[in-house]
Amino acid sequence: MAASLSADQVAAYRRDGYLLPLRAFGPDEAAGYRAMIETLERETAPGSLPRPLNQFFRVNGHVVLPFMAQIALTPAVLDAAESILGPDLLVWSCEFFIKEPGTPKVVTWHQDLTYWGLGETDEELTVWVALSPATRASGCMRFLPGSHHQRILPHRDTFSADNLLSRGQEIAVAVDEDAAVDVALAPGEMSLHHGRMFHASGPNTSSDRRIGAAVRFVTPAVRQIVAERDYAMLARGSDRSGNWIDVAPPTAPFEPGAMALYEQILRDQSSALAAGATGTVGLYAASPPA
Repeated sequence: MAASLSADQVAAYRRDGYLLPLRAFGPDEAAGYRAMIETLERETAPGSLPRPLNQFFRVNGHVVLPFMAQIALTPAVLDAAESILGPDLLVWSCEFFIKEPGTPKVVTWHQDLTYWGLGETDEELTVWVALSPATRASGCMRFLPGSHHQRILPHRDTFSADNLLSRGQEIAVAVDEDAAVDVALAPGEMSLHHGRMFHASGPNTSSDRRIGAAVRFVTPAVRQIVAERDYAMLARGSDRSGNWIDVAPPTAPFEPGAMALYEQILRDQSSALAAGATGTVGLYAASPPA
């Protein structure tokens, strides 16, 4: 195994449902990825893509943007994920969460696995990599230690304009804020968290953007149980399960074949990701906006 975590670190993850901080790559590499994001933002003309650029940043960007796939396949990221999940790793998604300076945007308390159609599995892991400083002031994540030992609990949709989540979802139980821990990370550092972990983040009151990449890993044994089919990128080891349609990393930004695949994946995943919503979930709309 190429696993990099110690037995004590793995035990801490299993006990608490999270682990941090770990090093994914150096600050210069983090700055380089940030520059790629901001170059695309400057140079992508409105209407030049079939969907807004932020759509690709937020949903399955690894399918159409090589540098997002590269972040997901970073050796230190894979080593940490392998320590928890074992040698056979699939990337289910990679997305950027960006909070502008001074923004009131927040992420309410929720459990990721509630809306993914993957069930109550323990064979899933999110690696969150900071590309800019993630501090309490900039709206870093917060975790409630040990909350992953609970099952998936009821959630409600708010569709709040100030909520970065796709439907403004929030867990429908009281959360002890005083027991939460801040996930403060320097550029190039990463945290790991379980899909049932209660987590949230506050507004960005700093003078800089808060940019993070969230990479969602599963093992081949995990199955999509709501949508008819689902897709993943083999990151390490092998997949003989037949549960997933294999996705290869793109070779160029927004290449036609990758764009067609992106739309197919969104059509197939939308029945799970928007299941039970009380309104339209724009990020998972199965066809581009007119």
